[in-house]
Amino acid sequence: MRISVNLATRPFVELRPLFARLRLAAIALGVLAIGLGFALHSLNAKARVAQAHMDSLKAKTLQFQQERQRNEARMRQPQNMAVLERSQFLNAVFAAKSFSWTAVMMDLERVLPTGVQVTSIEPSITKEGDVVIRLRVSGDRDRAVQLVRNLETSQRFVSPRLAGEAAQQALDKGMPGVQAGPPGVEFEIFSGYNPLPEIAVKKVSDDEMGEKDADAPADAEKSVTKKVHGTKAVHLSKRAQTGGVR
Repeated sequence: MRISVNLATRPFVELRPLFARLRLAAIALGVLAIGLGFALHSLNAKARVAQAHMDSLKAKTLQFQQERQRNEARMRQPQNMAVLERSQFLNAVFAAKSFSWTAVMMDLERVLPTGVQVTSIEPSITKEGDVVIRLRVSGDRDRAVQLVRNLETSQRFVSPRLAGEAAQQALDKGMPGVQAGPPGVEFEIFSGYNPLPEIAVKKVSDDEMGEKDADAPADAEKSVTKKVHGTKAVHLSKRAQTGGVR
């Protein structure tokens, strides 16, 4: 019988598999670090290009703002004040005329829940040209909240918000013979508004007019040919009659 005697003071541990795994992990981390380094370099290059483009846009914006300030200062001169006031008045008139009350009422009809009444509509146009509508409605609070939700889901109204609410007064105040309705709440709602696009409608109407214009020459040619053939027949019949008389 052979007896193996271990004279080592510490137990033997096989470290080669552990070192091999550590080498593989180090290689993987190195490859990952190299890839991340390339990605970071490309992102930095793109960021530098974007920053340069942004700087150029800022410079152009500053140039345009300075040019606008110079033009405004020129328009504010005493000899040009009349033209400036007239242009501002005309711009305000054109902006007011461009607002379509019919379109607003149609859009409100789609989102207005039952039991809610619109008491006033006050449109206003910002300096940027956006339309902001101030609505005053009366009814229950739950219905008003439902109206705001409907406005949020609508494509015509932008960022609606409930500005305030107040108890509605009795309807028969100072009016004899009129019964008072149930007490309600009057709400104030602010919302942006997108006007109806008329491009598609104009395109359809232009196409229809084009088709009518295309059909008109053909009809005219037919009528002309009919008239020509009719005159020829009349002349031939007259010649035949005169020949017979002779």
